[in-house]
Amino acid sequence: MRQSKFHGRYEDTGRVCAHPTCEEPGEFRAPGDGHRFDGPGEWRWMCLEHVREFNAGYDWFEGMSAEEILDAQGPASGWRTESPSFRPTAGVDGMPRWADYDDPLDAISARANGIKSRAQREAAMAMDGRFSRAEAKALEVMGLGTGTDRRGLRRRYSELVRRYHPDRNGGDRQYEARLNKVVEAYNTLRNAPAFI
Repeated sequence: MRQSKFHGRYEDTGRVCAHPTCEEPGEFRAPGDGHRFDGPGEWRWMCLEHVREFNAGYDWFEGMSAEEILDAQGPASGWRTESPSFRPTAGVDGMPRWADYDDPLDAISARANGIKSRAQREAAMAMDGRFSRAEAKALEVMGLGTGTDRRGLRRRYSELVRRYHPDRNGGDRQYEARLNKVVEAYNTLRNAPAFI
């Protein structure tokens, strides 16, 4: 089944128009029985003339209460949908999870404060004198403070590699970028004068 340049048209479907009196090819899909607001049920396939007729009389919100319609049309509708920021593991790097908030503006504010406090911690570590700015940032990535010794660094590195490695996550590569940051941070820190 391929879509032609005519928007929404699927040629060569082998289907006949779902209208009871039509024998034209059913090349356009429309919501079928069992259609719900959060996603279609079955599609019904129609010819161009009958899909236009169907669309002219279709009410997307049919059967919904006024509150459900208002919620569906609200500006924050859908902001809690599943995405990397909303998964249970989203706060794994110390940042707050978006799914923990009812208001998207509160979630944005919390993440901004997390970024600001992270930058302040990095600056404080760099001011300590033992670490450069890059090393302080690497400590933050590893979740370590300035009082960490070489043994603590190795232990934390082993723990994070085990946590983020795809083999430990059933082959899931979603933490690969995080693992790469941990490896880069460790390589920066293992040669730092404070750990030699």
